[in-house]
Amino acid sequence: MNVVQSIPTGELAERLRLDVTGAVQGVGFRPFIYRLATAENLSGFVCNTCDGVSIEVEGTTPAIESFLTRLDRELPPHAAIHARRASLLPPQGDQEFAIGPSMQTGAGSAVVMADLATCPDCLREILDPRDRRYLYAFTSCVRCGPRYSIIEALPYDRARTTMRRFPMCAACRAEYTDPTCRRFHAEPIACPDCGPQLALWDRAGQVLATRHAALLDTVAALRRGMIVALKGLGGFQLLADAANEDAVRRLRARKRRPSKPFAVMFPSLDAVEHVVQLCELDHRLLVSPESPIVLLRTRPGGSTLAPNVAPDNPNLGVMLPYTPLHHLLLWELACPVVATSGNSGDEPIIADETEVLKGLAGIADRFLVHDRPIRRSVDDSVVRVIAGREVVLRRARGYAPMPFMHENITRPIIALGGQQKNAVATGCAGKVFLGPHIGDLTAATTRAAFAHATAELPGLHGIDPAMAACDTHPDYHSTRIAADLGLPVEHVPHHVAHVLAGMLDNGLEGPILGVAWDGTGYGGDGTVWGGEFLTIDAGRFRRAAHLRHFRLPGGEAAVREPRRAALGVLHALYGEAAFAITALSPIAAFTPPERAVLAAMLARDVNAPLTSSAGRLFDAVAALLGLCEVANFEGQAAMAVEFAADRASKTAPLPPAVVRENAGRLVVDWRPLLAALARACIGGAAPGPLAAAFHDGLVEAIVEVARRVGLRRVVLTGGGFEPYWHHRVPPNDGGLAVGQIAYASHKLIEEKV
Repeated sequence: MNVVQSIPTGELAERLRLDVTGAVQGVGFRPFIYRLATAENLSGFVCNTCDGVSIEVEGTTPAIESFLTRLDRELPPHAAIHARRASLLPPQGDQEFAIGPSMQTGAGSAVVMADLATCPDCLREILDPRDRRYLYAFTSCVRCGPRYSIIEALPYDRARTTMRRFPMCAACRAEYTDPTCRRFHAEPIACPDCGPQLALWDRAGQVLATRHAALLDTVAALRRGMIVALKGLGGFQLLADAANEDAVRRLRARKRRPSKPFAVMFPSLDAVEHVVQLCELDHRLLVSPESPIVLLRTRPGGSTLAPNVAPDNPNLGVMLPYTPLHHLLLWELACPVVATSGNSGDEPIIADETEVLKGLAGIADRFLVHDRPIRRSVDDSVVRVIAGREVVLRRARGYAPMPFMHENITRPIIALGGQQKNAVATGCAGKVFLGPHIGDLTAATTRAAFAHATAELPGLHGIDPAMAACDTHPDYHSTRIAADLGLPVEHVPHHVAHVLAGMLDNGLEGPILGVAWDGTGYGGDGTVWGGEFLTIDAGRFRRAAHLRHFRLPGGEAAVREPRRAALGVLHALYGEAAFAITALSPIAAFTPPERAVLAAMLARDVNAPLTSSAGRLFDAVAALLGLCEVANFEGQAAMAVEFAADRASKTAPLPPAVVRENAGRLVVDWRPLLAALARACIGGAAPGPLAAAFHDGLVEAIVEVARRVGLRRVVLTGGGFEPYWHHRVPPNDGGLAVGQIAYASHKLIEEKV
């Protein structure tokens, strides 16, 4: 469809073509160019392409120069120009400027915008009884609404989104073609007369209510303590009254989630501030277009939420309504709700109403659905402010798949990430596109979502991979799939990928000391890595230091049972005599026959692999302090140690870990620290000061390693140096694929000690 504006005749001096790449589709960029060109009396056209936007403007030289100046200065919100290529053309004598039909040309490397939270203007409309979109749950404009979740292919036009099944009514078409309206070429445009509609189902899929009545009946169901599955922007969420302890307990039992914290959606920022403490950045994140879940510290004694929302946790995952549907629901309900992913266990979020009755059978009592298809499922993002900086812990809605720019990324690559917190990435021509969070690649449904992302993410961005990158762990599902893609495969060391992801996130080049501490990573030397100090410079990496090894009795079982990690630590300290120290809770947790079996494992090195893992060391401390002996979710034990340290008003006088040299490599020997901690536990010392001292002792060791390595720039740590940590790339395994692409683009050579 062409939108034209007549231009007064006059002397034409030149015609300029601009091919623009970046975030220029789905952000009102074409309407912006149209208004800018007509304001400067320029003729020509603007249209979407598979690479971005193509512009041709014709007019006097001063007018074109003014157009270019304003183009840089007046970009619309959410738009970003990554590059533009200019060329002069012969004047054609056009007398008008047009928004032309999209051109199916180019490599298809246009940036796909992430979904955006409801803007203030749309929110005012849905709450205004005089507006034709009053109480309409699918209101959006060029500044907000679905993008990534509805796009089917580039260029981004309504015909290539799931909105193509909803023909515009006359009123919407008039807005869509009106240059003065903020819905001018807003592809998801809709209203109650022509757009998607709500329906409320019972457990059998029978329709109980439609349109706004469905929303009101949903509110009533939540007030009665029911659990509701709501089809949101990128998939289903499970909702329950966050103040109803019985409802929250039933949700935990049905979802098989005994203790992992739930996120809570609040009706307003004022309601949030009564429950949690906010800094300025927290505030900005909550009301931002990304609208993520933000981890915040609860106010002491200030919460009216059910205790089981976040048991034994001083933090709360908080978000605000980010779609008109959520705004209307929370406006009517006027109280916070648990809003957790619509899945069972660790499976991926469900996005299709035809699958939800089976997938959430026995979990949800009611299903609030709608008929706008979700083309690409996307979960809620999770963010935490650390040392005054936003850190994305789960990159999904609002962030994915916006690219990271790095000039060294030149080869077309697909990276398959790791086994846990999986996310797939693709990259080429200076851009890396990290897809949304998928999850742990154990369940068949998660593997199906992973296969879908692997197949579709490169094509969506016009990338034809010439290489695949994956983890070095031979048993990861992602590693096995990489071998089946028919491409050359680069196997990337797990912790090198972590450090490279942090470097790319911060725009850093070597020399760098990367401190990569996690739970498990394939070491390649027969041990489980996880407490690594890696130097990276000039195409080389070296394992400069690591935490001292200890054994994990039971191997994978120790990941689920921190008490087993504690046995490994105690055995490293005291040998077989450790099993007689029944005053320590990890020893007392096992029966005498069990202790005998575990002691034999450790003595004979049977199913007791060596590890340098910081995560397992934290597990051991959690068990020694009596905070967590068996974990229900990943990171539970380490979180317990962190929370205990935060609550402590003082620090116990424990010695730090000692940095020693062994065969040309530094080793952080934690034995003096842990031996003193174990003695304090036997003496009945409070866990808080000991947890604080444990943290302090490791920090001192990090600083000492950095000092002895001699590098000032340290990724993921600090202490008198120049610290860097993750920002938009998750620091956990959710960011591995980014580091894999960086490695595969310019392979690093390992320097052997």
